[in-house]
Amino acid sequence: MWFWFALAALLCWSGSDLFSKIGCQDGRDRYSHLKMVMAVGLVMGLHAAYEIVIGGVEIRLGILLTYLPVSMLYILSMAMGYLGLRYIELSISSPICNSSGAIVAVLTFATAGVGEDPPPLALAAVALVCAGVIALGITESREDEALRRARQDASNHHYAKSWLAIAIPIIYCLLDALGTFADSRVLETLSEDAANTAYELTFFAVGIVCAIYVLGIKKQKLIARQEAPKYTGAVFETIGQFFYICALADTEHVAFAAPIISSYCAASVLWSRIFLKEKLSAKHYMSIALVIIGIVIMGILDI
Repeated sequence: MWFWFALAALLCWSGSDLFSKIGCQDGRDRYSHLKMVMAVGLVMGLHAAYEIVIGGVEIRLGILLTYLPVSMLYILSMAMGYLGLRYIELSISSPICNSSGAIVAVLTFATAGVGEDPPPLALAAVALVCAGVIALGITESREDEALRRARQDASNHHYAKSWLAIAIPIIYCLLDALGTFADSRVLETLSEDAANTAYELTFFAVGIVCAIYVLGIKKQKLIARQEAPKYTGAVFETIGQFFYICALADTEHVAFAAPIISSYCAASVLWSRIFLKEKLSAKHYMSIALVIIGIVIMGILDI
């Protein structure tokens, strides 16, 4: 079953990317990213309630506080990711965001040492991801504005050249990497079920805070047609997390499941091309290919 769980996680998380992009791409809505956090918080809160009441997961204040720093790093990274979708194509954003595995590897090497016999392929994978992200940044900054607008005409959504376009996904990548790195330490003392439930409850609390700010203080209205993609993306995000845990629970096949799941950004690029009509230059696709190849290699090596 591990293969089907991994494939389901890939499809769900790439689907979450697609619907989150649809829900957050309107530049006229200054609060779209916070509304997305509200949506994910609500869905995750409902799932946490199910896990506690039906699944029997034990949760205490001590567990919530222990996992709180990790939860906040993940939540902040996701909020930044949703904000970034306003400024850049999903085809570019998703591979950059998924480069966090390379940062985790760098942090691990920096703190624990490279080791006596590190796989040369692991170092090459990290280098590929870093090179791909740098190449994407250079391609974005140097692209002619007329050519940019011409290739964006098909999607009827134009993005101005901006340092935010690349900076925000990179910030997501760094925060997510720090969260993953801290996660590996905290999970030495907590079970995965308890940690995941603590994360979902914290996300629910942050969603409530965002709702108070957006709906109560800023008096924003929720329009069903505009919010539907956000909640669809939130459902895909939460279901994907469930299948991710199920896939990795089969410890004998982690080395096979990890690269399948980690390559979901490739599916995100495919969906953005099919459904959002995003078109990139050859240099963009070459840079993205370097990132995806590096991510898949890291998944195979499980670093």
